[in-house]
Amino acid sequence: MTEARTGFGEACGSGTPAGLKGAMAEFVNELKAFRENVEEKLQAQDKRMTMLDRKTAFRGRSPLSQAADTEAPHQKAFAAYLRRGDDTALRSLALEEKAMASGTDGGYLAAPTISGTVQAVLRATGSIRSLATVVQVESSSYEVLMDKSDIGAGWASEVASTAETDTPQVEKISIALHELAAMPKATQRLLDDASFDLESWLAERIAEKFARAEAAAFINGSGLDKPKGILNVPMAPQATATEAQVGFVLTGVPGDFAASAPANALIDMVYALGAAYRANATWLMNSRLAGMVRRMRDGDGRYLWSDGLAAGEPARLLGYPVLISEDMPNPAAGAKTIAFGDFRQAYTIAERPDLRILRDPYSAKPHVLFYATKRVGGTVVDPRAFKLLHMGT
Repeated sequence: MTEARTGFGEACGSGTPAGLKGAMAEFVNELKAFRENVEEKLQAQDKRMTMLDRKTAFRGRSPLSQAADTEAPHQKAFAAYLRRGDDTALRSLALEEKAMASGTDGGYLAAPTISGTVQAVLRATGSIRSLATVVQVESSSYEVLMDKSDIGAGWASEVASTAETDTPQVEKISIALHELAAMPKATQRLLDDASFDLESWLAERIAEKFARAEAAAFINGSGLDKPKGILNVPMAPQATATEAQVGFVLTGVPGDFAASAPANALIDMVYALGAAYRANATWLMNSRLAGMVRRMRDGDGRYLWSDGLAAGEPARLLGYPVLISEDMPNPAAGAKTIAFGDFRQAYTIAERPDLRILRDPYSAKPHVLFYATKRVGGTVVDPRAFKLLHMGT
């Protein structure tokens, strides 16, 4: 009996620790598997969060580069055409993506960077363009309706009948667009140099040529294959000038101002201009005339000419701004040397917004020619809006 109890105790004592160890080992294995599972889920979640962060950052930058991305195919295609003559990419661009015109039309439309630079230079030059009305058209001409007379008016009463008033006389003026061209050239070796900024160089050369040609035509243009200038319109002395003629004021001395009271001719010009045009009037003359006028004084010894008080402000003569245009005539007998008026109402410039460039590697080998063209026209639409100074008797 005693031996049986002793065996049973030993069996129980030895069996309980073994079961506990097995349970503990099983628990540890399950805990390790759970931990590994949690770590795998955390790593997967971390990867997804990282991917979302990258996508969010990319989308955040997209709006900033959207304009550049839109222009990139255009810019790259045009650069390839200028440097290597490869127009494959230009031909493949869709029209709504600012595609170029076909080569059979005489070239390709210039990239916006070139066209914008040329337009900025033209606006900044000392010519009538900075004063006149400038419109952009898509046709070969532009028509302006000009009122030669105002609508009649009268007083009306409650009982009396109202008389018929005069109707305005309207004249239609057509401005034809003419082709302005420039042809700078460069060597192929220079074009192959990747560090050479071809677009800026080309824009500067084209703008320089166009600015000089335009400024001269807006002053002295004959109207044949070029704009009609302000000095090629019907003229008459101010006392006898009609509405269709530009009136001019005489200095009284051939090729010069009068020795006594030379400024009187300039004062006469100011008040010969209608009050409606005088409010926005500007003087137009070249540097040589400006040097002569700058020395004039009034009766109290004060100079008529005053420099601008702020940076960028034009000089003033008798209270009106002065624009220096070297295309205005020099002092000479019978020359119309100074213009004064509201040129925004007097002169209208019509132009097409596009600039076309044709690459020509054959005509001047080893140089490459770039034939750039744009279409522009201009004419006087209101002769009453400005006056001229005639150096004569």
